[in-house]
Amino acid sequence: MNPVVLAGGGVVWKYDGDGQVLVLLIHRPRYDDWSIPKGKLEEGEQLISCAYREVIEETHLKVSFGPFITETEYYVADGLKRVSYWAAHAYDPNDIFIANSEADEGRWLTIENAIELATGESDKEVLSVFFKSPFDAQTIIILRHGKALAREEWLGGDEDRPLEQKGSLQAKRMISIYQAFNIQKIITSDAIRCYDTVDPLSNALDIKLKVEKDISEDTWKKDKEKAIEFAKDIIKEEKTVLVCSHNPVLPRMLEKLTKKIDFDYPDNKLLPGEAWVIHHKKKEVLQIDRLEAPNT
Repeated sequence: MNPVVLAGGGVVWKYDGDGQVLVLLIHRPRYDDWSIPKGKLEEGEQLISCAYREVIEETHLKVSFGPFITETEYYVADGLKRVSYWAAHAYDPNDIFIANSEADEGRWLTIENAIELATGESDKEVLSVFFKSPFDAQTIIILRHGKALAREEWLGGDEDRPLEQKGSLQAKRMISIYQAFNIQKIITSDAIRCYDTVDPLSNALDIKLKVEKDISEDTWKKDKEKAIEFAKDIIKEEKTVLVCSHNPVLPRMLEKLTKKIDFDYPDNKLLPGEAWVIHHKKKEVLQIDRLEAPNT
């Protein structure tokens, strides 16, 4: 039995001058079809990293990933193919599609026209789901720090407890995941394990880290309301923000942000290096995606 072929892609979209949503379809000369940008997962790659890489390679556009859209399955010569899709906002109005070996033509179309032109039935389905999704929402990423040295193995203060080797490797590999979101602000707890988790990412994205004591585990033990107030302020941001903190701080922040809505979570705890990606409009949370820790 052939293994499942995993792949990732993105529905690339923008607003035109009249505020109408347009999506990009590419013509692939290899298949002579009109398609959503997508491609196969490389060894050791996360699905979202694959999706982002494929969008860049096939369009050469600057994009900012938003909500996860859907997953499709269909059969190809190698067996069952499973493709995961994200919304991908082409945010730079001066950007243009550049023809390349993968895609020799790109067309910006209304949703209706894109569904009509798309060759594959699965692509038509993805476009339909995309239009019903909160594709243009703002994004907050709340990330648990990478794998840290065990408390019993550390003789110093807990706020100084460092990442272990696996955690340091996770921190470096987060770059290929979180670059997809066009992050504009990174906030970290003052604990060393949080700072060191996002420091490689902040350097790669050229974003100055903001250190915030109110979301530290030490502050949480003394005054839980400070983290709650922080959560209420952060959802007012009109930019993509990543926040790195701890359990139990992050689940309580999530609960505060979603208290007016009914979300079904598989559990209410992040493992080291995992994140919730919160998509919201006008302080209303519309979708929450979960990102696994980087492969190590």
